Amino acid sequence: MTAFDSAIQLADMLKARKVSARELLDECLARIERIDSDTNALCWLDAEGARAQATAITEPPDEHRPLLGIPMTVKEAYDLAGSPTTWGVGQYADNIAESDSVAVERLKAAGAIVFGKTNVSVMLADIQSYNSIYGTTNNPWDLTRTPGGSSGGSGAALAAGLSILEMGSDIGGSIRTPAHYCGVFGHKPTWGLVPSRGHGLPYMISEPDIAVVGPMARSAFDLEVMLRLLAHPDELHSAIRYELPTLAGRSLGDLRVAVWSNDEAAPVTREIAGRVELVAQAFRDAGATVNSEARPVDSFHSHDVYYRLLYAYIGTGEGTDEALEASRREAAALAPEDNSERAVELRASTMDHRTWLGLNSERDRLRWSWQTFFEDYDLVLAPQTATPAMLHDHRPFADRTIDVDGAPQPYWQQIFWSGLPGISRLPSTVIPTGTGDAGLPIGVQIIGPAYGDLVTIQSAQLLEREGFAFKAPPAYAS
Repeated sequence: MTAFDSAIQLADMLKARKVSARELLDECLARIERIDSDTNALCWLDAEGARAQATAITEPPDEHRPLLGIPMTVKEAYDLAGSPTTWGVGQYADNIAESDSVAVERLKAAGAIVFGKTNVSVMLADIQSYNSIYGTTNNPWDLTRTPGGSSGGSGAALAAGLSILEMGSDIGGSIRTPAHYCGVFGHKPTWGLVPSRGHGLPYMISEPDIAVVGPMARSAFDLEVMLRLLAHPDELHSAIRYELPTLAGRSLGDLRVAVWSNDEAAPVTREIAGRVELVAQAFRDAGATVNSEARPVDSFHSHDVYYRLLYAYIGTGEGTDEALEASRREAAALAPEDNSERAVELRASTMDHRTWLGLNSERDRLRWSWQTFFEDYDLVLAPQTATPAMLHDHRPFADRTIDVDGAPQPYWQQIFWSGLPGISRLPSTVIPTGTGDAGLPIGVQIIGPAYGDLVTIQSAQLLEREGFAFKAPPAYAS
């Protein structure tokens, strides 16, 4: 047994009585005690309660409880009875969950021991993970860099071997960017496939626009186990049943793959684009049909719809009526030709319902364009962000930039790649491709058709077998 074995491997060890649930948990807790002062990935821990659960387990995992005895953590944003759910917002520091979120309920029902929570961005609204309650989470590959956000604690915990499985959430890459930055696997499900009830602050009840909840792990095989446990309708939709398509025995060489390695709407470094091409070459070498020119949508139009609907949802947040009215006045005073980032955000966060409905129609046009595209292709390969993990930068958003081969880019421009499948409600799985020139992990996302979640995850499994697999950060590999 190692700290980096997959949940499937550990479940097999539990079945063979080669290890106990208590031993697995104690290994995680020992690593947390030794390592987490560096990473600050964990923000809440119930070691005593978890030990009691683990000690009480005497049966092996089975088909009904495949995660029985597997210790795991979840993003702080999920309700876990008895733990704080703050989203990194100071005024909710004393908000203690009275019950479990749907996702936590389902994981516990499968036997998982949910023993802690991992750190997040303030309001889950950053590519980095820091806040005034829990502090800053560091990337285990380089502590001067961010593990990503907003599921940054999740990515760091997996990469450092502090937890076996994780649950993140994603509206602008919050699962996929930490997976990319930390060298692990992450899956953004089709919108609505996994209920998000219980992933929210007290005033949140509706299924959020664009945002999803989904699994993170060190193996794509673990992603499939988790998704199959999670992908069931909530009680309000109890008559619905999902039959998700699979690869059904197809190999890499049987697939039709489109490659979108760079775009003028959000340029990426040569190294990042090269990793997309590296994955594409693995498909070519296997005999797959690979096309580097095909595009399902116009990149600028897609990003415009995404960015405006994103801010229509997150821009109002929990702000006061007075603050919203002030934003409306500021938006009304904008010059018609002002298309600055601030102007776009102001207009989006104060738009009227008729404008929103028009954008929603544009979204559906994008969704149908993708649907038609996937009649000819199975997958799209794309970058996740413009660069590997960035240095910590806690300046105001407007002052932040990223360096793309010597050219500064706006900080938020890179969420183009997250929004590409996000606005069209598509599944996307990020896989690790190894480290780059700076010794930092680089991930690539695999985008599939609506409800093609198992297609992207199983494609990731095939690639994992070809060597696109998790590797531990050298400083914490033992």
